[in-house]
Amino acid sequence: MARRAGAPEVNAGSMADIAFLLLIFFLVTTTIETDAGLDRMLPPIEPPDQDVVIKQKNIFQVNINKNGQLLADDELIEISNLREKAMAFLDNGGAPQGSPDYCSYCQGARDASSSDSPGKAIISLKNDRETKYSTYITVQNELVGAYNDLRDREAQRLYGKNFVDMEAEYLNPETSDDAKEELKEKVKRIQDLFPQKLSEAETTTN
Repeated sequence: MARRAGAPEVNAGSMADIAFLLLIFFLVTTTIETDAGLDRMLPPIEPPDQDVVIKQKNIFQVNINKNGQLLADDELIEISNLREKAMAFLDNGGAPQGSPDYCSYCQGARDASSSDSPGKAIISLKNDRETKYSTYITVQNELVGAYNDLRDREAQRLYGKNFVDMEAEYLNPETSDDAKEELKEKVKRIQDLFPQKLSEAETTTN
């Protein structure tokens, strides 16, 4: 009587190689999303040698309550009007002509009771702990948009380009080193004309 042949075996010698190749494939093709943070300048660890005196008129106070209502300098406004009011504050140029803070390029109302110059103007944002995150981000976008719109205006006046486009080109890794060096000086000049001074006060609970 003939012996029955044993069950056929599967050659697993190359399984480790296949698994390794699959691992490399997924590592190369998988996209890992990263959260984009908000660009804010934190105060220095060491206190300044001298107390910095900030005039109240140079502070534009924005408050968001838990219901999403917006107060800008104690005036109840819609979020859609926030950018316009912030731009009017930043571009006011209320310092008298001849003073060190006089802004020659400002096109605002030059109201003496509002901000002296873009370099002195500070936007202070305060929100409630129960404020919706979507509302908070929308307000942030409008305030940053106010700075960008004013920077765009000056970039068009000085260089015939939008500031946002110039900044994007400068940050693009494919931009040549020579072009980056030229853009760096232009971007910094525009940023210095309207420095982004956006401060966030401690949140409150109502």
